[in-house]
Amino acid sequence: MSSIEDIISKFEEEINIKFNDKNIIKIALTHSSFANERRGIKYNERLEYLGDAVLELIISEYLFNNFKDKSEGDLTKLRALIVCENSLFEIAEMWNLGNYIIMSKGEEATGGRTRTSILADCVEAVIAAVYKDKGIDVTRKFIIDNFKELIKKASRDEIVLDYKTKLQEMLQRNGEVSINYNLLNIEGPAHRPKFYVEINVNDNCLGFGTGYSKKDAEQNAAKKVVLDLEGKNEQ
Repeated sequence: MSSIEDIISKFEEEINIKFNDKNIIKIALTHSSFANERRGIKYNERLEYLGDAVLELIISEYLFNNFKDKSEGDLTKLRALIVCENSLFEIAEMWNLGNYIIMSKGEEATGGRTRTSILADCVEAVIAAVYKDKGIDVTRKFIIDNFKELIKKASRDEIVLDYKTKLQEMLQRNGEVSINYNLLNIEGPAHRPKFYVEINVNDNCLGFGTGYSKKDAEQNAAKKVVLDLEGKNEQ
């Protein structure tokens, strides 16, 4: 088992930032489930609050300076795509963040290391830690360097928030089709069930998805089919 010091050191290498205050990044990586098992341990929720504000400011500033032809409404829509939970989850995956979050064994056992909300929140906490430790200029560069691909995708309208709607639009371009999401199974403890669904189009199975709610499982299944149809899945 890696020590917390080892986790921090490896994560610093992952994001190419060396923290002067190791405690601030330790807090940023600590989930409430770990703190709940130990008295006096600080966790990352307050840093999430700060990181959310810092991220929104820097992305707003960047869009304002670099998309001079966009209206206030267009800039607001762009920013919403870039800082949404799904986009933050992409950043977390790029950082392999799930490997470094300090959480309870119970949270880990129920899928915490891959849960979108936990990973997205932790990204915000890490941003706050960089801001507290390095200041606004380093944080600005850190955010823009890491979010530049998402910014490009958002500007090309390539970020999808609702994959079920996207899939429906793709499949119905040439006429009406019947799309059904069928629940196949529910596994896991009552407090954290995992849902398995399949997508049937005109009674043909196109794909499967899982999630910790039926809605998430359906979205994940739709996302896989959309990426397959666009030829973007790596498998």
